[in-house]
Amino acid sequence: MSDKNKVRKRVKETLSNLSKPQYEAYSKRIADTLLNDNDWKTARVIGIYISNPPEVDTYQIIRKAWEQGKQVVVPKCRPADKQLSFRALSDFTELESVYYGLLEPVEALTKEITSEGIDLLVVPGLAYTKEGYRLGFGGGYYDRFLTNYHGKTLSLAFKEQIISNFPIEAHDIPVSKLITNDGVIETK
Repeated sequence: MSDKNKVRKRVKETLSNLSKPQYEAYSKRIADTLLNDNDWKTARVIGIYISNPPEVDTYQIIRKAWEQGKQVVVPKCRPADKQLSFRALSDFTELESVYYGLLEPVEALTKEITSEGIDLLVVPGLAYTKEGYRLGFGGGYYDRFLTNYHGKTLSLAFKEQIISNFPIEAHDIPVSKLITNDGVIETK
């Protein structure tokens, strides 16, 4: 097992020990912090993933974005070429279950938005360093997308996901900010 896989396994185990009330409380605290962040306030188009436990809950954040009149775009994976695209989402009924139970936008019901059209990208991950490097779930989709994305980036994480280090590779691109249940970590 690689060092990255060991870290993934350890973080998943740690997150599985969060009780439902802790998960809910931490997710709400993170959402509240994000909604008061200047990058959020100034963004008109938000790229954000559809959370799947143990990730920080993004459903409440997406609802709030819609209430605030922001456009929400969510990822669609293309396994054939391992690329990621983002599609405008205006209702949760525009999602469908794909592989591993992940929810993605239905192409017939949503419109693709280019990376240049996204003001703020909320990047998922399993573990993070305080410098903003992230360890994803292993598909590399976001690593490839971030090479051509030039807007603002941040990640949402429980404090248990912030670790001292893990193997960093040449293609890894750090996010600019981490929002945790303990506050904001500016990385750049």
